[in-house]
Amino acid sequence: MTNANRHRVIAQAVKDAGSATVPHLAELTGASEMTIRRDLDTLAAQGVLERFRGGARTLLLRGEEPPFALRAHEALEAKRRIAAEVCRLIADGETVLLDSGTTCLEVARLLHGRQITVMPLSLQAIHILSDAPAPTTLMVPGGRPRNGEGALTGPLTLASLAALRFDTAVLGCCGLSAAEGVTAYDLDDAAVKQAIIASSRRIIAAADGSKLGRTAHAYVGPTALVHTLVTDTTAPADEVAALEGTGTVVKTA
Repeated sequence: MTNANRHRVIAQAVKDAGSATVPHLAELTGASEMTIRRDLDTLAAQGVLERFRGGARTLLLRGEEPPFALRAHEALEAKRRIAAEVCRLIADGETVLLDSGTTCLEVARLLHGRQITVMPLSLQAIHILSDAPAPTTLMVPGGRPRNGEGALTGPLTLASLAALRFDTAVLGCCGLSAAEGVTAYDLDDAAVKQAIIASSRRIIAAADGSKLGRTAHAYVGPTALVHTLVTDTTAPADEVAALEGTGTVVKTA
């Protein structure tokens, strides 16, 4: 098992159970207890979990957004497939607005070097695209990065979005439900997503199946605002059908 895979298994086990001991995690992963202790120290430094003597506990409260470092390891292959399908929907010459989040970060990797103009809304995506060769044109918005997340929010971000118009926006979702619409965990993030929708001709939502049917507490808007949803094979069939009933085109990667 690679370090990345082991970290993902450990983080998921602690998240699911609320806490886990070093011996249990060693048995679960097949690694030595010394390796597990080092892994827990690394994950604690990333803000994924909290260490205690002999194990670790989750930092998450019910309904709280998981840390970026944890989300970056979750459903990674699905996110990469989703990103590839999103990029197939983007034509050369388009102006593209790229939301924050781990799936959108995978989209940024694939847009590197494409013949597009792109404005990312996270420090991580800006970094990925900062050395993109021509014909990629990078635009950088103003804003305040959220701690541990890198997502740009606040009045300067909203002003940047209000001043521009885009062919396509790739929207990250904390929750997407036919009944409850598009939702976010953070009110500032919800305001940015609303501005993304207002500034773009076409909205492509990129969300793995775990986001469908989920509702976070900050409302963004109805799912009818989303022209296309790209998800993966774990998406609940009933929720997919309900979203298609609102007029959203659903593509499975």
